[in-house]
Amino acid sequence: MDSRTPPQRLSKELPFHDHQETERSHPEATPRYSKSDSRGKPSLDFLNEASPLLSPQRRKDDESPIASGTPADELDYLDGEDQAKSKSHWYLFVLTLSLGGVQMAWATEISNGSPYLLSLGMSKSILAIVWIIGPLSGIIVQPYIGIRSDNCRNRFGKRKPFMIGGTTATLIGFPALAWTREIVHGFLGLFGADPESQFVKVASICFAIGLLCVLDVAINIAQAGIRAFIVDNAPTHQQEDTNAWAGVVLGIGSVLGYLSGYVNLPKYLPFFGNTQFKVLSVITCIALGGTILISCVFVTERDPRHDGPPPTAGLGVFTFFKSMYKSARRLSPQIRKVCEVQFFNWIGWFPFLFYLTTYIGQLHVNPIFRANPDMSPEEVDKAWESATRVGSFALLVFAISSFSSNMLLPFLVVPTYRAPPSRKGRPAHRNGNQPATPTGTPLPMSASMTSFFPPPPDEASHSRLTRLLSLAQIPWLTLRRAWILSHLLFALCMALTFFITTPFAATILAGVVGLAWALSLWAPYALISAEISKHDVQARKTGGVNDDQAGVVLGLHNVAISAPQMVATLVSSVIFRIAQKGRGEPDDDSVGWVMRFGGIAALAAAYMTSRLREGVHEEEKGKENGISERRGSESV
Repeated sequence: MDSRTPPQRLSKELPFHDHQETERSHPEATPRYSKSDSRGKPSLDFLNEASPLLSPQRRKDDESPIASGTPADELDYLDGEDQAKSKSHWYLFVLTLSLGGVQMAWATEISNGSPYLLSLGMSKSILAIVWIIGPLSGIIVQPYIGIRSDNCRNRFGKRKPFMIGGTTATLIGFPALAWTREIVHGFLGLFGADPESQFVKVASICFAIGLLCVLDVAINIAQAGIRAFIVDNAPTHQQEDTNAWAGVVLGIGSVLGYLSGYVNLPKYLPFFGNTQFKVLSVITCIALGGTILISCVFVTERDPRHDGPPPTAGLGVFTFFKSMYKSARRLSPQIRKVCEVQFFNWIGWFPFLFYLTTYIGQLHVNPIFRANPDMSPEEVDKAWESATRVGSFALLVFAISSFSSNMLLPFLVVPTYRAPPSRKGRPAHRNGNQPATPTGTPLPMSASMTSFFPPPPDEASHSRLTRLLSLAQIPWLTLRRAWILSHLLFALCMALTFFITTPFAATILAGVVGLAWALSLWAPYALISAEISKHDVQARKTGGVNDDQAGVVLGLHNVAISAPQMVATLVSSVIFRIAQKGRGEPDDDSVGWVMRFGGIAALAAAYMTSRLREGVHEEEKGKENGISERRGSESV
């Protein structure tokens, strides 16, 4: 080795050697980013490092992996064998399995929440206001839980205590909500209240709203822990693949949730309850508790006590919002743009997800109400009960379409990151003679594609499988472009609601929209998770301060999802106030206008998505080429 090689680059010139072994054999090879200098005084270099999830403030001569031009798909090699090693498909499935239980909880609330609350006597305009509870809890709860879990130093892990706590509260809240009438009537009956009185009716509605608040907060706590749990326990190069598996699991949860809502459950499971919502609540609790238990038992978190003590500053209300404001300002450009896309994206999706059952149900009852204008309230309720089942079937078709798309899309979309080669094929250096990818790979291929199949017996078989699966990829279809197309498809489908007059046509439309929903479940989380993990690798390698981690960034992302839902809810409430008709009247198109408003927002989301970058930013590529040339001239 040339004697003029700077000491701080020594560990990077010897990628085949363990870093600790390098330090023992070359005592002078102390990295620039160590926390003490040659005189034994604390170095201030590490103070230039910000959160691994946020845009760091760097000096011009910083030689960190990203600033020095290390390609994004080589970052895993710099973080040790544990991070670089690809996880098995069973590991990724078990890691993301808990999302399936959460999705069943959301599916139960979405598909049956509106009809159930309407059955208690709540009006549509009031219902639209009530649905603000979910987004509002998401804006506050998920970021707060993200910060709390980042600072957690429990021996069981950072995320598991919150996953288990949120799940426990959900297991209590769902049955209580389903048995609202019995609880309120039984309690007020002790004081002689008439179950049919207006006072008991209003009390039941208020009690249900309170339980809905508890339920939304509990599910958000569990979901915040799960999302960060997934990012923490998957390697950088498999973040895209992990979120593809998450999409599959979410699809399974949606299918099971909506299938349960379509089947006449009290007929087959009368011991769980005498109404559809009661039986659904019990099934949801079993699914959520079981999936969370499996993920927590079979996936081991890194002991957070090795990260040192958490910040000593308290997390009061002022401190919390101040911290979130600072973190939002320091988000990396890519994550910030994804959040901007999600703002418009969820203005469109919220009305569709929450009112699709009501929309298709209205199409079902229109001919009934036209033929029978003087139906009694009991007959109207019976007609709407049948209509709700028809709407639930459309949601089932929507979920099956989304699940199928989640299975297919990883084979068609060109991945952003490449899986690391095996140890025998591990590259010596980006300037060395060995290639950065296995020589048998004609195109970069996502690990999720091969993870659906058993491992081949030898490298030759792996090469053939790689070539075969790569043929399915559409060369121009990147994840960003696929997401743009999904926005345009959703906007087109919402415009078609002007011409749909039958539940059958609306059900087909719901199936087509499932393709767009699959991209919304996959693309944003894949892009953000890869960015988080990439910067996390950089921070651990450079000794950066780890103040903000996956929890806070995913919490901010959830704010970008929840805030537009509040906007959509307020707009929906105004539209309902203007266009809503009576419960037993035909041709109520108020929900259709709400969904068309969402289609306009999807067009804005498509434009914002076009501003996202693909892979490594052009500026980073320029730095990469310039620094490589400079290093080449130094080594001559």
